[in-house]
Amino acid sequence: MSKHDTRSARRPSPDQPMVDIADYVVDARIDSTEAFDTARYVLLDSLAAAMLAMKFPECVKHLGPLVPGATMAGGARVPGTSHELDPAQAAFAIGTQIRWLDFNDTWLAAEWGHPSDNLGAILAVADYLGRKGRREGGKALTVRDVLGWAIKAHEIQGCYALRNSFNRVGQDHVILVRLASTAVATAMLGGNRDQIVTAISHSWIDNGSLRTYRHAPNTGPRKSWAAGDACRRAVIHAINAVYRGVVGYPSALSATTWGYYDVAFQGRAFEFERPFGSYVMENVLFKLSFPAEFHAQTAVECAMQLHPQVAGRLGEVEKVAIETQQAGMRIIDKNGPLANYADRDHCIQYMVAVPLIFGRLTADDYGDEVAADPRIDALREKTVVSENPQFTRDYFDPDKRYIGNSVQVFFRDGSSTDKITIDYPIGHRRRRIEGIPVLLGKFEAAMRGHLPAHRVMRILELAHDPAKLDSLPVEPFLGLFTL
Repeated sequence: MSKHDTRSARRPSPDQPMVDIADYVVDARIDSTEAFDTARYVLLDSLAAAMLAMKFPECVKHLGPLVPGATMAGGARVPGTSHELDPAQAAFAIGTQIRWLDFNDTWLAAEWGHPSDNLGAILAVADYLGRKGRREGGKALTVRDVLGWAIKAHEIQGCYALRNSFNRVGQDHVILVRLASTAVATAMLGGNRDQIVTAISHSWIDNGSLRTYRHAPNTGPRKSWAAGDACRRAVIHAINAVYRGVVGYPSALSATTWGYYDVAFQGRAFEFERPFGSYVMENVLFKLSFPAEFHAQTAVECAMQLHPQVAGRLGEVEKVAIETQQAGMRIIDKNGPLANYADRDHCIQYMVAVPLIFGRLTADDYGDEVAADPRIDALREKTVVSENPQFTRDYFDPDKRYIGNSVQVFFRDGSSTDKITIDYPIGHRRRRIEGIPVLLGKFEAAMRGHLPAHRVMRILELAHDPAKLDSLPVEPFLGLFTL
């Protein structure tokens, strides 16, 4: 890694990682049919997560203007609401909706994250531009355009996550949401290569938020709006670069003492496994069956299979043994009292206990009413979580990217259930054929639960006609989701 002489006022050339992102965003042509097909499902899945979140008042209270009355007639709309906001605040609201229930897509590597978080910024900017274009006679963005931007945002976030662990230096993964959304939002607003680099430099200068809101003893609901906050900040950087011509900072990463590497990344430069393409979108993981932190998805599936053998013998349970990956141990292995919804949906013991007892795991199961059932904490106290080294190796293998877990229940009379092991959940690329009908079912149920029937019929018609959906301008498409 080259260092810039801090005694010299001569501006260096921009750091290469920032240039590489700008080159990719401006020049890359995505021609992967699989990537576009998957991106379409990502869009539907994310909107499903957003509509499901509308049942939760704690989410809904975040979705309006920053202060009462600060609306923008003709601005970007927030699905499932009547809000019209400036694109930055709309990006926050949409990003918050998508992420609230921990039920959108996931990417797991050295860093963890949820690439569809970027749709908060992409949809807000696309709707703003589409409505502005309709008023002023400009060109409208289509759903196909949104899918293309989503592929690029997924790729930026996901490729950085392959080799660079921000969690190891205490930073939250939403730093990569801000990075990817900043790049694509700047391009969407018409920014050129230099303006994209400028906006990205500001994103890195922001540094990162602390992960403490995701971990005991501070786990709390900020983790559900952190991605929305990153989307909002990204749109602000894009607007500043394109509309206000702010100055960029070419060595924001590499500057000695004051750059991101030295300040926040232990003096190390970023490492990369592969060039940007469409790999991340093609391999992204969907959360289809359970609103649960992804490292526990297969553990929940295991518990669901064991429910018939265990539910009638809860008083006889001596031990629940869970084997998981290293990442699962770090993120969701949690003992002691659980303070709130956010605490519970990041506790593997809780996420296994509920399906063992009830044969289900829904968003409502993280609420105070269900959590008050004494049988849940009784099972948690009897649960032992350990790392399975093979699960960890398969987790990091680029040809597998498994998220394995096993669950076995032991009883006081010396008997036990079978040890159930599942290497990858239904949302994995290797289970796409099995998973897509579940995804579409999730989407339909979410739409019917929040939108008028006539709108749902039109939306479902589009969901099953990819060519018609892709060609539809964003403005009328999002109009189907507004109230």
